Amino acid sequence: MAGIEVMFTPVSLGSIQLKNRLVMAPLTRMRAIAGDVPTPLAKTYYTQRASAGLIITEATQISPLGRGYPATPGIYSAQQTAAWKEIVEAVHEKGGSIVAQLWHVGRISHSSLHPEQGLPEAPSAIAASGQTYGADWKLHDYEIPRAMSVDDIARLLKEFELAAQNAKTAGFDGIEIHAANGYLLDQFLQDGTNQRTDQYGGSIENRLRLLGEVIEIVSTVFPSDQVGVRLSPYGTFNDMEDSDPVALFTAVIHKLNGYKLAYIHMIEPRSTSSGGSDQVNEGAPITSELFRAAYQGKFITAGGYDQAMGEQVLEEGLADAVAYGRLYISNPDLVERFQQNASLNPCNRATFYGGEEVGYTDYPSL
Repeated sequence: MAGIEVMFTPVSLGSIQLKNRLVMAPLTRMRAIAGDVPTPLAKTYYTQRASAGLIITEATQISPLGRGYPATPGIYSAQQTAAWKEIVEAVHEKGGSIVAQLWHVGRISHSSLHPEQGLPEAPSAIAASGQTYGADWKLHDYEIPRAMSVDDIARLLKEFELAAQNAKTAGFDGIEIHAANGYLLDQFLQDGTNQRTDQYGGSIENRLRLLGEVIEIVSTVFPSDQVGVRLSPYGTFNDMEDSDPVALFTAVIHKLNGYKLAYIHMIEPRSTSSGGSDQVNEGAPITSELFRAAYQGKFITAGGYDQAMGEQVLEEGLADAVAYGRLYISNPDLVERFQQNASLNPCNRATFYGGEEVGYTDYPSL
């Protein structure tokens, strides 16, 4: 079957049913209102894009300490959960499927974002290089995070469990565990950020332990075939590095094979950053080629795809679905535009983060 035909055929990712192979990638937009509650406009934004085979929400923090940027939504309070429930119901009414991406940023944060909780937490007390936005929307140097104790990790697992329960209450079709892009779970995986000497550090097996425990605890809430995991092998965003990424991520995939997940979602390193950058790393390895064969379940690929590249990767069997980010910001009806070979709206980078309707819900449909 030609790629263009495959793209518009249904697929099941575990027990999550998709009407086509286009996935709306998780897109941080920094428009939440007081209390880390999704803005009322978010309902419009997500329902405009409900023709996607699957919507993965913007990264959504599981706790106040998991917050890394101003105005990102959470899923740890009743008020947040109620707002998400309205969004999910509206997407379902339009025939869409939607999963919540559960997020803890670890060291990629600033104490001004969670003054009551103090310094960011991480596997080890190693600051990221560079700067990040504080609660005042101004750039601040990264702080040296507090190395998490075993008790902190036990608390973190409870926070993931509560977030999963709230996602279930909100009616989501599943959840995606954010273990990519240099955030907390990725920090535990990679030895550039994890220099622990306990059961959560050192060997690859130990560094995989926390991700496994998170999957196991959220799978007490959602069946594992409604749980996805996002990974970014070779990703350098947020000052990440590992001494042997092929060995590490091959081991990650072998471990994930044991869980009968809905899917894994891998970011191609040719997109060298998350978010705003258009940088392309031409010499980067192609993770779908490296790791697809090792994974026994369903596979979503993301990172700088256009329509032709998406069709090709589906046709070659290197992925079961393709996630689009920036194209979904500016083209709410991306599925219909691809189907009709219609021109695409350009996106306005200046309106990616913060603000209200402009650059959020005002992009035209066909």
